[in-house]
Amino acid sequence: MNKAELATRLAEQLETSKKLGEDFIAAFEEIVTKSLVNGEEVTIAGFGTFSSRMRKGRIGVNPQNPTEKIEIPSVLVPKFKAGKALKDTLKGKRSI
Repeated sequence: MNKAELATRLAEQLETSKKLGEDFIAAFEEIVTKSLVNGEEVTIAGFGTFSSRMRKGRIGVNPQNPTEKIEIPSVLVPKFKAGKALKDTLKGKRSI
């Protein structure tokens, strides 16, 4: 499922316009992104937790010249941890 399909299904579920479904998705993305940039966690009970963490810098190898070493800088990366209800549903222990 892509973003457009998700917006369409959301609009159908909420019995609203597709445009409003797209607006909901865009607002959700913006809120989660801003929260992660600010170092906050976003937890949706039963679904999961979005968080960000700093990946340490390291020394890597230049793929175009394997004998040359390059420094890969530290970077902030997103992380998602699935909640118990989502895990149980995927395992078949729980129905939707």
